[in-house]
This record gives sequence, C-alpha cells and structure tokens, in this order.
Amino acid sequence: MKRLLVTTLAIGALCAAFTPAAQATQAAAPTTTHGACQYTETPDEPAARPVPLPPDPRHTPDRGKVDVPVITNQGLLPLKLDRAEAPCTVQSFLHLARHGFFNNTTCHRLTAYPTLQVLQCGDPTATGEGGPGYSFRDELPTDLPPSTTNPSGPGRIYSRGLVAMANAGPNTNGSQFFLVYGDSTLRPDYTVFGTVGPLGLRTLDRVAAGGIEPNEDGTAVDGTPVRKTDLELVLPLGL
Repeated sequence: MKRLLVTTLAIGALCAAFTPAAQATQAAAPTTTHGACQYTETPDEPAARPVPLPPDPRHTPDRGKVDVPVITNQGLLPLKLDRAEAPCTVQSFLHLARHGFFNNTTCHRLTAYPTLQVLQCGDPTATGEGGPGYSFRDELPTDLPPSTTNPSGPGRIYSRGLVAMANAGPNTNGSQFFLVYGDSTLRPDYTVFGTVGPLGLRTLDRVAAGGIEPNEDGTAVDGTPVRKTDLELVLPLGL
C-alpha cells in the first residue's frame, strides 16, 4: 500500500549556542503537538484542505468505540472506530471528520489483486498525494493472523471489513485510509483503527464489482474505480 506523501524529517534538539541562525532554524521547524500523539506539521506537504492540528491531550481517549456513519453516492458506509486499538489515529480521524475534511471527497484507488483488495480514500485531491498537512506515529497491529500461503513469512492477513491507515513509510500517517473488502496479505505496517459494518461491506462489494479503469499498460487491477465513489458526508455520532 502506497500513499504518495513525503516522509517528515525528524527534527533533533539543537545543542549549539543560541545564535540568530539557530533562532531562524527553530522558527522554520515544523510545529509538533505536546501530547503523546505528537501530530507534526508537514510544511513540504501542506493540507489539501485547511485544518488545524488535532487536539493532543496528555491522555488521549483509549477506551470505547465510535460509530461514524458515512454517506456515499454508492450507498451507506458505516464505520466503527476502536479507540483501544489506535487512540491517536482515531483522535485524528474524528478531528478531520469534525472539520469536514472528508466531506465531498472521492475514493481514488481500488485494488483487485488476489492478495490486496481494498478501496483507498481520504485524499481531497483524489490524486493519492493529498493529506491534512500533518503526520503522526504508527500504532501497528500485533494480533493479525499470519498469511495462509506462507505462515512463517512477514505477511499478515488484513481481514475483510478492517479499516486501516495508508502511509508512505514508518510514522507518516495523515488522512488517507483503506477499507478492506477482501482478505489481503500485507506486512503489518499499517495501523488498523476500525471496521466496516455489514451495510458498508455491501457498498464496498458494489464498488469492487464495477471494476477498475485500465491503466496505461492496459491492466485493471490497481487504479481508479469505474464506479466513482464519493464520500458525501462523514460525521461521527455525538459530535
């Protein structure tokens, strides 16, 4: 799974004497929140839509599940986010939803490989390059079952119905996420933060059945869904 966002460079502490040059460097450093999630601005990849950094309290809520009804032009897509599974990720997703970041966006990628069957969404530009203007750390799953074809290998099963973050490498989570409509084998490098309800699985099956627009090489296993899928409204219950 690839999300075309650059990796934010880590900013180390400066031990040099306090000089105007050092002051300029500090001024140019990306802003990072002070809580455990450490949401960090990505100046090289500005937000596709204006949105502030998420709240980052000393203790991010890490219990309970949050229902997020998603209305799409292809049908309902109810999500259930798990705070215990990935508290920082859920915090970010709810923040973006509350600010309308996902509303009227198009899911830009559908895959139909035997070992990768997902619909990818969360980019307002619908190019695979857009994000929220910040990144945050991984909260990787530790309980995914091993691949049935190679149980001793690094692959793990992202089961049908899971919702996980797309990324461009370690700790580069932003706004893009993928919905698994068929069991997929991946390295456990993608944060799982919720599930799709039964109605949503029917919607995903409908989109998948429509197929993929052929790429330049004539293949149609990874690309733009033929059935254009727009997230019309994403609004967590209770917000």
